[in-house]
Parts: sequence; structure tokens; C-alpha cells
Amino acid sequence: MQKLMAIFTNEWILIPLVSICVMIVVYQWSDQVIAKLRQKSLGSREEIIRLLDLMFVEVDQQKITIILLLLSFGVGFIVFFLFLPNVLAGFIFAAFATVAGWIVPVLVVKILWEKRSSKFVAQMVDGLTIMGNGINSGLTVTQSMERVVENLDNPISQEFRMVLSQISLGRSVEDALIELDQRIPKPDVQMFVTAINILKETGGNLPETFATIVVTIRERQKIEKKIEAMTAQGVMQGIIISMVPFILIIVFLVADPGFIRPMFDTTLGLVFLVIMLGLVVIGGVAIRKIVTIKV
Repeated sequence: MQKLMAIFTNEWILIPLVSICVMIVVYQWSDQVIAKLRQKSLGSREEIIRLLDLMFVEVDQQKITIILLLLSFGVGFIVFFLFLPNVLAGFIFAAFATVAGWIVPVLVVKILWEKRSSKFVAQMVDGLTIMGNGINSGLTVTQSMERVVENLDNPISQEFRMVLSQISLGRSVEDALIELDQRIPKPDVQMFVTAINILKETGGNLPETFATIVVTIRERQKIEKKIEAMTAQGVMQGIIISMVPFILIIVFLVADPGFIRPMFDTTLGLVFLVIMLGLVVIGGVAIRKIVTIKV
């Protein structure tokens, strides 16, 4: 066991072994790795552009590409040079920074899009009430939607204005509403679109249907808030557990730098550091999966 540990702590043996393993992996799966890197970089860009377009945000594709390159490879190069002359540590942390530069912008835009979609669903309670009252007073569906645009804020005003613009340009009400459902793929929006399209063809009491949808949305929101309250402790525990290793590292760097320095100066310490980061990420994802309950 001591001889094995001596091998792993000897950089003159470990680094060539790691280099040989990396060379074999690159040789065997170079095409797949390049394709995956291309997919990650370009796929992130396309996903960001798609989500921003759904939120009616005008973007320049070239600017998005430059920003993503700066956040990924640019930050990666900066991190690499900050760790010089320790090349191995610089390479490891630069790789993490580059991958984070691909993932984090997409996650941020997705969070913004989810918040916008959730706000739209919350506004549907008032919007459908206004539409139901308008239809009861003799207005058509499109005229009732115009009242919603006049009385409520974005995003429901923005989305309904887009629907009305498409109808004025010759699109059918059904097609315009189906496109609304595609922009905001929420169950409540789908229920609203389906109800209008079906009742418009077969006839029926739209105000009563809208009232039923409003009750459904309110009950769903109550359940979601109850679930958020019940899982808040688990979310906080996940955040605290994920931050504990980094806090301990900072504490040791301040209190006794010599004790923690081998983790950054030796090959074995860097290996353990990478394992720690990987376990923290896996643990955070696992906790998030456990506490995320979809209604």
C-alpha cells in the first residue's frame, strides 16, 4: 500500500501516466469529443437565442457568440494564467471555468424565461376574468383580449398583443393561440388555448369555462406554494452542504495556509480537489432533483 501511494505521489510517474491515458482517450474519441464541444458551444448559443426570442428580446447572434466565447474560453484562459506556474492546477480549473461558461448563461436565461412564463400564468387569473366579463357583455374573443392588453401589464399584455397582431395579419384565431401555447408551454396555457379552439367550433359557455380555468390555476398555485414551503428546508440544506467544502478551504487558507497548500501544490492534492468538486456538483444536482416536485 505504501509503494502504491508512493507511485501516486511521485509526479515524475503520475504525470506521464495521466498524459498517456489522455492521449489514448483523445485518439479513440477525438471525433466524438470535438462534436460534443461543438454541440455544447453552438447549442448553448442557439438555445439562448431561442429563449430570448420567446421573451421578445432582440438579440444579435454575433454578439451572443462573442459573449459566450468570452465567458467560456476567455475566463478559462484567465483562470489558467492565474494558476501559473502550476500548469496542472491551471488546466484543471480552467477546464471547469470553460464548462461553467457554457452552462451558466443558458441556466440564467432559462430561469428568466421560467419566471416570465410563471408570471404569465399568474396573470391569467385576472386576464380570464376580464375576458369572461367581456364575452358576457357581448364582446368577441379578440375584443376581450384587447381589453386584457389595455388593462394588464407584461408579459400577458405582450403575448396577447402578439396574438392580436397575427390575427390582424390574416392568421386564424386557432393558429395564433396554438403559437401562444408553443411560446409558453404551460398546462394552464394549453388548457386555455384548447378550450377556446374547441368551444369556438362546437359552441359552449366560454365565461363558465374561463371561470373553471381560473379556479384550476388558483388551486395549482396553492399547491405549488405549499410544496415550496415544505421543500425550502431541503433546498437550504443543499446550498449549505455544497458551500461547506469551499468555506473550509477559505478558513484553512486564512488560519493555516501551510496545512491546505499541498492540495493546490501537489498532484495528489489536485486529484482530490477535482474529486471534491465533482462530488459537490453531483450532490447538488441530486438534492435539486429530490426537492423539485412538479405539479
